[in-house]
Amino acid sequence: MTSPISSVVLGFLCLLCVLNDQGISITVAAAKTNSRVHIVYLGERQHDNPKLITDSHHDLLATIVGSKSLASELMVYSYRHGFSGFAAKLTEAQAQKCAELPDVVRVIPNTLYKLQTTRSWDFLGLSPQSPSSNILPSSNMGDGVIIGVLDTGIWPESKSFNEEGLGPVPSHWKGICESGEKFNATLHCNRKIIGARWFNDGILAEYGQPLNTSERTEFMSPRDAHGHGTHTASTAAGSFVTNVSYKGLGHGTVRGGAPNARLAVYKVCWNVLGGQCSGADMLKAFDEAIHDGVDVLSLSIGGSVPLYSDVDERDGIATGSFHAVARGITVVCAASNDGPSAQTVQNTSPWIITVAASTTDRAFPTSITLGNNKTFLGQAMFTGLEIGFTSLIYPESGGLQPTATGVCESLSLNKTMVSGKVVLCFTSLGRRRAVTSASATVKEAGGVGLIVGKNPTEGLYPCSDDFPCIEVDYEIGTRIAFYIRSTRYPLVKLNRSKTIVGKPILAKVAYFSSRGPNSAAPAILKPDIAAPGVNILAATSPLDSFVDAGYVMHSGTSMATPHVSGIVALLKALHPNWSPAAIRSALVTSAWRNGPSGLPIFAEGSPQKLTNPFDFGGGIVHPNAAANPGLVYDMGAADYMHYLCAMGYNNSAISRLTGQATTCPIMRPSILDINLPSITIPSLRNSITVTRTVTNVGDPKSVYEATIDPPLGTVVSVKPNPLVFNSTVQKLTFEITISTTHQMNTGYYFGSLTWTDRVHAVRIPLSMRTEFLQHFADDH
Repeated sequence: MTSPISSVVLGFLCLLCVLNDQGISITVAAAKTNSRVHIVYLGERQHDNPKLITDSHHDLLATIVGSKSLASELMVYSYRHGFSGFAAKLTEAQAQKCAELPDVVRVIPNTLYKLQTTRSWDFLGLSPQSPSSNILPSSNMGDGVIIGVLDTGIWPESKSFNEEGLGPVPSHWKGICESGEKFNATLHCNRKIIGARWFNDGILAEYGQPLNTSERTEFMSPRDAHGHGTHTASTAAGSFVTNVSYKGLGHGTVRGGAPNARLAVYKVCWNVLGGQCSGADMLKAFDEAIHDGVDVLSLSIGGSVPLYSDVDERDGIATGSFHAVARGITVVCAASNDGPSAQTVQNTSPWIITVAASTTDRAFPTSITLGNNKTFLGQAMFTGLEIGFTSLIYPESGGLQPTATGVCESLSLNKTMVSGKVVLCFTSLGRRRAVTSASATVKEAGGVGLIVGKNPTEGLYPCSDDFPCIEVDYEIGTRIAFYIRSTRYPLVKLNRSKTIVGKPILAKVAYFSSRGPNSAAPAILKPDIAAPGVNILAATSPLDSFVDAGYVMHSGTSMATPHVSGIVALLKALHPNWSPAAIRSALVTSAWRNGPSGLPIFAEGSPQKLTNPFDFGGGIVHPNAAANPGLVYDMGAADYMHYLCAMGYNNSAISRLTGQATTCPIMRPSILDINLPSITIPSLRNSITVTRTVTNVGDPKSVYEATIDPPLGTVVSVKPNPLVFNSTVQKLTFEITISTTHQMNTGYYFGSLTWTDRVHAVRIPLSMRTEFLQHFADDH
């Protein structure tokens, strides 16, 4: 078994943005020649001289292929900053020979994975006009912090990347701006975009075709042809831009979470097959970012279920992020867009902050007025001309036909039936595919509008050419169908969408947001946190098919991730010595469980339900509270070693990864004792005692008392209680004992443990499942 973070993603990973319901799947590219890209992972660097490391890589490869000149030709990348290894074109025989060398941890082939604001910051309490408790001014809006974004590049001309008001480039920056096709480093980099690089040797070697064709535009440079990277970068750290809207909706000032933070752009994803990211390219970007001096890394990228283990080199995000976190860089990743199904969350390593997507308190109601003067509200992004009273039809089948023709994804219409009319249809699909398919069919048949009855979700996109396609729930859709059936000449009027914000709108976990429990390590709670990821207005590339004057609204955990990355930048500015784990703890323990409105948060699905930790971890991120959490559940190298040993990975693999000799205990340590800001017990039978350690980051003289909300059917106790801190005692360990009263297998029940000193409420989620009859053999 190999090292957990010798896991090297050699693949193409998904950008986690919900666009036209592009599916997320894995495709392995067939080798077109006898050689293909392999990653040779050598573990931790043996010394600090990058040139010597690269020379050693060429020497090693030369022993395999027979000459240094051929080795130089076959070398794709040398990884020399965060870890040691290289990517090279090898035949299967050469790869096998290389794998047998004593210094090589593992060799694996490159696999391919398919790529997947004006309100959100105010919703989170980070408005420049907010009270003095707002951390924007105290953090100087993230000034001095560098956010590295691994994505599709950047459109540097966007107003969101202007450098107005910014001081000098942070002194700890060691990176570069790299010129390329239609990207001039001198012209396009500034005090906001301080670094811009592009990595495509991996994808070129694997894809075997030009990336720029007549069918799709791409730039051999940091310039963004897709729009995804520009959107995520501007969400994390975009400058203030006033008077922005999307087709007139959501009007206001757009900005990033840390407007004074600096951006280092690493283009690793390319505009082919909907967007593809090579694992070899990503690892090189991680390697360079570690060297360059970034403080935060933001990745709106993921793969697919089933997950790779931490020790599987194909999970390059786990590998690269481990080395980054070991050097104090906080890594923030998307949870993926495979919700609302359980066990679909990705990027589950405990050193990563994994982000789910929520809605905000903004909606775009669109009124539908029937000929009987009854008006219903749907949701849309319709900003075209109002559709005055016109004919309304529901194309349903008659007789004994088993399938109604009013199903959106299988509409069969003719112009005589539809021309000049609005069509009602229904779909059981939660994604946008049915809406876009039906709108195209109705438009082609001469219809003037579409009403879709579906399970309600908040993620919206306009239909092409501003064609009115309005979503309603099944109840409203049924009432409209009743009306159509009740009159000979049904009529309808469709009004333009409006923007409403504030108390009438309740935030929810987004339908598409991937859910726990963690399928790789169920005792590790994932996702960690939720953030706005629905209808997020931010900058984009002019080549984005949805663009409006340089800006666009997109939805996905891709959009939620840079919200957290921006908040992490603010926290880094306030607390530069906090570890990535301390920052994660502050986010989780201070999060909104009931939403800023004080009302419980629901999770979209079928049906909607009240949220639990598998939907959103600790809750919706609460930036101002995270800046002063009181206590943190910190983790360092010893804790990650505990995790790796608890997962059963072998000593040699762990040692190579960490760069120091590691021997796991003969008796495997309990994964339940990893110092996470959560407790998840997948199999509770007998009484279990777990430990946690908290570090006081508030008033040195503090007393915290425990409040326990036990999961249904469990008994939970804590000792010691209270926790007493003073000038010499700032770290305390406590035990939590949990037992069950259930006498049968159950599902998960949820509760919480909160430490409070009457100023702070440090809450961690509890998730328990009783299992007397297990689905698999107990292997610890």
